[in-house]
Amino acid sequence: MTRYFIFLLASVSLFAQTKFVTVKGTEFYKNGKPYAYIGANYWYGALLGSRKFGDRERLKRELDLMKANGIDNLRVMVGADGGTYDYTVPYAMQPQQGQYDPEAFDGLDYLLAEMGKRNMVAVLYLTNNWEWSGGMAQYLEWNGKGKIPNPNVRPENTWQAFMDYVAQFHSCEPCKLALDNHIRKVLGRTNVYTKTKYTDDPAIMAWQVANEPRIFNVGNEGAFTDWLNKSVELIDSLDENHLICTGSEGSAGSNADINTFERTHDNAKIDYLTMHIWPKNWQWFDHKDENGTLPVALEKASLYMSEHIAVANRLKKPIVVEEFGLPRRDESRDPKSDYSSRKVFYTLFFDRLLQSYRGKEPLRGVNFWGFGGDGLAVSTDGKWRSGDPFTADPPQEPQGLNTVFSSDTELLSLVKTYNLKLSGKP
Repeated sequence: MTRYFIFLLASVSLFAQTKFVTVKGTEFYKNGKPYAYIGANYWYGALLGSRKFGDRERLKRELDLMKANGIDNLRVMVGADGGTYDYTVPYAMQPQQGQYDPEAFDGLDYLLAEMGKRNMVAVLYLTNNWEWSGGMAQYLEWNGKGKIPNPNVRPENTWQAFMDYVAQFHSCEPCKLALDNHIRKVLGRTNVYTKTKYTDDPAIMAWQVANEPRIFNVGNEGAFTDWLNKSVELIDSLDENHLICTGSEGSAGSNADINTFERTHDNAKIDYLTMHIWPKNWQWFDHKDENGTLPVALEKASLYMSEHIAVANRLKKPIVVEEFGLPRRDESRDPKSDYSSRKVFYTLFFDRLLQSYRGKEPLRGVNFWGFGGDGLAVSTDGKWRSGDPFTADPPQEPQGLNTVFSSDTELLSLVKTYNLKLSGKP
């Protein structure tokens, strides 16, 4: 009887360890087996799950389609802040600092419940470096740092002015405290559909501190690193089950310096590393010279991956390319337009991931940007406005620019083929 009891306790303990995605060395494990994945960015998933401003039938169709193509890892925004500016997400989870819309939380509950039914996992980012969902800029405005110089609202608000504004966040004590309180609020929630605490939910793979947190300037590295480490420490103190990552772009968010990226991520409680790759934004790719610049984009993306994989090797952590994208032909937003260069670009990442998984490199996941499913731009200028269908592109960007639609069957078939290879199936 005693032996049986000990065996039962050991079995319960093993189950508790294996029902969550875990890390050992440079490997992810899911359900007790090594785990590598091609996933998607699906930032609007919780909004789509809302009864108030979402579309639950569309959400379920899209989850089913992704699952059918082996996509079981989704990177999702926890919720927006403020929601009062043009070209920002208007359906804010936190309309005012410390005040929450229960309908937005309900949408996140519903998304996680539906993902759990499909054995899918979410990487949930807790705030945003950029203006399109409020994020750090909104905390600064709430705490007396002046009006957000939103570049999408007034042309005189340059992106440099916006970045200088956001750089204040890492030294703004009331701003950081407000974000800490937000983190406590989110991680302390119990899902109304599953009755499971978020901290006990296997449908969550990881908490991510922010979407693309940036240092912005050399003098800000100390304040940034102190804030980042304290945020990681807070999450770790609240949740012993889930992984923690930062959401960094890599060297692009670290003053264009790979050594700075390594320094700021040399923290044992950061479970895995991330990087983002954007050839159009970084002037590697020009749609007006697609044939001439695609090889440049491929070469530079490959080098960027190699540089960051080397850091992951030194820090002995897995690494994920959690954002990458390429426009369709002539930057068309039409789902029927040609996307042959995108397929070539995506294949670079899929091949590198498969090579890494079968070899000794620590690359263990890629999340393309992004899955827009049944979404479609409805305005003539391509911009998103309140009430429009969600696509993968954030509100300030042309809708459909980087979107993978449900109708992109060739690309989804390519994803499925590689996900089958990653799972060890023919």
